[in-house]
Amino acid sequence: MISRAFAEWTPEPPPKAVTRLLVDGLGCAVAAARAGEGQPALTVARALGGPPEATVLPGPTRVSAPAAAFANGVLVHALGRDPVHGEALVHPAAVVLPVAFAVGEEVSASGAEIVAAAGAGMELMCRLALAVPRGFHRRGLHATPVCGVFGAALTAARLYALDADTTRHALGIAGSQAGGLLECVRGGTVEQAHAGFAAQSGIVAARLAEAGLTGPRDVLDGDFGLYRSLLGEVPDPSQVVAGLGEVWEIERVAVKPYAACRMVHAALDAAALVRRGLRRVPIEEVEVELHPDALPFVTGRPPRTPHEARFDLAWNVAAILVDGKADPTRDADVRRPDIRALAARVTAKPGPGDHARPAGEQPARVTLRLADGTRHEGFVPRPSGGPDDPGLDALIRAKASLGRAAALLETLHTLPSLTPILRTLEDLP
Repeated sequence: MISRAFAEWTPEPPPKAVTRLLVDGLGCAVAAARAGEGQPALTVARALGGPPEATVLPGPTRVSAPAAAFANGVLVHALGRDPVHGEALVHPAAVVLPVAFAVGEEVSASGAEIVAAAGAGMELMCRLALAVPRGFHRRGLHATPVCGVFGAALTAARLYALDADTTRHALGIAGSQAGGLLECVRGGTVEQAHAGFAAQSGIVAARLAEAGLTGPRDVLDGDFGLYRSLLGEVPDPSQVVAGLGEVWEIERVAVKPYAACRMVHAALDAAALVRRGLRRVPIEEVEVELHPDALPFVTGRPPRTPHEARFDLAWNVAAILVDGKADPTRDADVRRPDIRALAARVTAKPGPGDHARPAGEQPARVTLRLADGTRHEGFVPRPSGGPDDPGLDALIRAKASLGRAAALLETLHTLPSLTPILRTLEDLP
């Protein structure tokens, strides 16, 4: 039922919601490229080569569309600052933007076609994970690639102009490539490649369907489909498609002001708030109150790499209190003695919250005890960067650093193609 509903769907997504996520995602990709992140993926993508169908961001290298989508998916996700749906716990732009750009460039799609395809793919991705809040994560599965491969396949199918039946086969084929172990957050850097895997696989699935390969027609809610096989249960299919085309989950995707797991952002806002009133007195203890659903994912052993640090509550809170920012990019950042010493004095406990809201959008409290015995407290009801944040558009512009490309992308639905945006990206300093 779910596959059929999305295969037959002719979406008209809200352009602002789509382009907002594309601008933020593109900004993340360009920032990662400037920082030299994702080099293994770029090396492999260039070696895969193929016909020059699509651009490896920010250009000018062009490779096959699947190879470009893989590389660009890694770039969007590499710095840990790409948009995230706080309840579904998926990163829709990291998977779908690379597909929309690669296939959109390959087939010379119009801006309106790219917006519609990207909106559909991101919406499917969010809804699949939202039907089982934190369900994939509890089973040790990374929801972004698990659900993302279907969003990627749907986006590619739309841009390849596949009919509904062939699109349904593309989704069925994509299901054989759905996966991603959450152990990735405990070591190594492979987590940044998960979005790239899903993007590349989605394009390949759509191409295979167009070439005549077939897939199961109910890959999501079938007897041996995605949910039953990976989670052991199937949510009510009508819940996944309820309000389709009227209620847009992509409008609830948050933009990340910090290069850290979204579930620690409220704590970082609270730490930044309390830091403003500090005197130059040593901090003896730091207590963080955070939603209990978040604690298992953001507490554990001290981080050893920048990637591990992005998931560590104590390190990030300590970095905010010491530097006023949390953005680990080098191993030396993670090993800094002053941050590590303070992180060792951070304790976490379950805090208040509204169980109707996701863990990534819950309140947090940070309480400091200084060496002179005084206590200082910072509290925020929800993290910055959420869809109801009045400073959201300003945050995206500040993060993006895309120059004229950002303004062009905001009007993508009116453009004849991606060409003006891609040319502008090549001219960035």
